[in-house]
Amino acid sequence: MADFMKVLQQFQQMQGRLQQIQDELAQKTVSASAGGGMVTVEADGKGQVRRIKIDPSVVNASDVEMLEDLIVVAVSEAQKKASTLAQEEMGKLAGGMNLPFKLPF
Repeated sequence: MADFMKVLQQFQQMQGRLQQIQDELAQKTVSASAGGGMVTVEADGKGQVRRIKIDPSVVNASDVEMLEDLIVVAVSEAQKKASTLAQEEMGKLAGGMNLPFKLPF
């Protein structure tokens, strides 16, 4: 029974730390660009896009499709970076705990 109480206590600590990590991720920024920096996207550590910067030279009314593609690539890369950052931070959460099973992240 003492082992169960210890695991329960670890879960409670983990829950508090998880909330703290989520708050920290919301404050962090990742950025990615496409087209040699013509489109830059900034997102928070949770992957929420916060800013898109477009170089005026890439704005061409006759080639809107290229601009759309560059935006998609930059957003996808920023979200991938945010996901990697979140996985690293979540990995730290489980790293210090002696749990009898592996967490799903």
